[in-house]
Amino acid sequence: MPPTPPVSLALTALGIPHRLFVHPGPVNSLEQAAAERGQTPEQVVRSLLFRWKEGRYVLVLAAGPAQIDWAALRAHLGVSRLTTADRDEVQAVTGYAIGAVGPFGLPTPMPVLVDVSVAEQTEVSIGSGVRGTTVILSTADLLAGLGDAEVVSLRKDGTPNRKD
Repeated sequence: MPPTPPVSLALTALGIPHRLFVHPGPVNSLEQAAAERGQTPEQVVRSLLFRWKEGRYVLVLAAGPAQIDWAALRAHLGVSRLTTADRDEVQAVTGYAIGAVGPFGLPTPMPVLVDVSVAEQTEVSIGSGVRGTTVILSTADLLAGLGDAEVVSLRKDGTPNRKD
């Protein structure tokens, strides 16, 4: 049996119920990942890492097909410029490879923003820290585990308003 993925270990330490799903082979699309998990693409959460200041990063969680409105993200952060982290930065900052990034068990604390597209779901899947394996949990448990993460509207069609 392979070792427990780091995101699962972090969730267990927080007392957050979840289950693991291991894909039977390589995952080549969002639609394939969702179908194999018995989910819709909107339930597959993407973890996107942005650099917004020198050495400062923010992790944005978005529902699978949702596109992030960069202007809304910049406005929310109060910055005029930001960039997506490249493959090497993602690995160095999160400790996880692209495609396996989850918001738990990160080596360096950073702000986490959750787009409302995620909060609209009942159950979601997130990166486990290991490619080909995902963590499935209720959205309520995801948000509880994230603690002070902000739920904001960052979709292309949204505005940077906090959701209460």
